[in-house]
Amino acid sequence: MDLMEKDLRWIDVGSRLRELRMERRMSMRAVARLSSLSTNALSMIERGRTSPSVSTLYKVATALGVPITAFFRQESQRQEIVFRKAHRRTRIPFPRGLWEGLGGEEFVGVVEPLMLTLESGANSGKFGMVHTGHEFVLCLSGKLEYEVEGQRFTLEAGDSLLFAAQLQHRWRNPDRDNTLALIVLTSFEGGERPSEFHFTSGAGQAGGEGDC
Repeated sequence: MDLMEKDLRWIDVGSRLRELRMERRMSMRAVARLSSLSTNALSMIERGRTSPSVSTLYKVATALGVPITAFFRQESQRQEIVFRKAHRRTRIPFPRGLWEGLGGEEFVGVVEPLMLTLESGANSGKFGMVHTGHEFVLCLSGKLEYEVEGQRFTLEAGDSLLFAAQLQHRWRNPDRDNTLALIVLTSFEGGERPSEFHFTSGAGQAGGEGDC
């Protein structure tokens, strides 16, 4: 079991799944049909009898019409000062990658810094994304390819990229080694969760149409 799968053991996915399902007034059978999972498998997850894989969680999220981050949200009072120890980061696994919050999810201001760890071939999905504000990217290790309005930029360790986030963009790791990147989202509209645009149902899938 790798780091991405281990993180799911620390989240009460079952309770959150039931909460999201009930909010949408969806039966277990309806979610099963839309996710192509069995009702028994979903029941086992809801009751905490089994922990879903990242790919299974993505199927459930798609069926519910929510981003995968909905399973990891822990709403808390926003603060003017946020200190975050490395081992206390919010960690959200997705296929072939890991998202780590750096405190923006608890900060009163409109800035959201995050870390992305991407395995070879990981990408943000088939389609580009747009959101309000600005996006700053710093490649810490490996290679990261960003496509912004049709222009491609290959970032290596130390390289950075800054652009207006309303420009259509997407990313991928084109290298054989893992990529580590710092992304800072700023100046977005209040109430928006810009990082969620980076985790569509197709995010993280290797190869094929998801490539930049």
